Amino acid sequence: MNYRHAFHAGNFADVLKHVVLALCVEHLKRKDKPFAFIDTHAGIGVYDLTSDAARRSPEWREGLGRVLGAVMPDDAGRALKPWLDVVAAMNAGKAEPERYPGSPEMAVRLMRPQDRIHLCELHEADAKTLDKRYALHARVKVEQRDGYKALKALLPPREKRGLVLIDPPYEARDEFVRLAEAAMSGLERWPSGTFVFWRPMKDLWSLDRFDEGLAEWLVTERDVEPSAILRADMWVRDLQSEGKLAGAGIVIINPPHTLEADLLALMPWLCEVLKQGDGAGWRLDGIVTEEMAASWAG
Repeated sequence: MNYRHAFHAGNFADVLKHVVLALCVEHLKRKDKPFAFIDTHAGIGVYDLTSDAARRSPEWREGLGRVLGAVMPDDAGRALKPWLDVVAAMNAGKAEPERYPGSPEMAVRLMRPQDRIHLCELHEADAKTLDKRYALHARVKVEQRDGYKALKALLPPREKRGLVLIDPPYEARDEFVRLAEAAMSGLERWPSGTFVFWRPMKDLWSLDRFDEGLAEWLVTERDVEPSAILRADMWVRDLQSEGKLAGAGIVIINPPHTLEADLLALMPWLCEVLKQGDGAGWRLDGIVTEEMAASWAG
């Protein structure tokens, strides 16, 4: 698949990903010490919901739009607040949203002056747009380079605290292989960092191989506790249905200790609001089952 964000900004997959990102950043801000945010596939930072691309594929109306139009319970509202506050600030005075924040803009608006942001984008035109957008932000560095390869030089960050987001467009047939290699290399360099991996739920065989293979490597080779692995996936209709992407989600390594409870309160409601047909659902788990752990031990 080819997941170009300009056509999908603000859809159900963005909602889940950016809510999690905002919650992770808010948790890191609880301590005064600075932290770093590294985005390996940064895109252009901000997306115009009135653009030709967005008008041709207005997926935000089935994602962001539905959330804005829903009555939400208090627990869900608390989990959504950091993300919603950014969206509201970018669209103040508008009858409906016209701009949507990509991950870089979320980080810029949520992080503090002492925190640092490093953005990698390989696509030449997108990197130039990104660089121009944040040229006056001293704490933001933009590089046109392969984000996977950049991790070798960027990790561990000098702050020793922070978050890495790996969110590729899945243009390459071997994307999950590259994602797994980046995960292992990054975690070897920075085992205490929080890593967020976005994955589309399209090729389920490859998806489960990535999730379970990463979990097995972490538990058996790196002595990581299963509690340090969290998976959050959502699908808005039957995953076997034809057409547009039906599901997506994230794997988080070293998640904030508050994140699972926040998502448990949010995801049943969010899935109900965003569902587009029969077969919608969600899962929130640690990937590692007792059977899996026993097989690895044996």
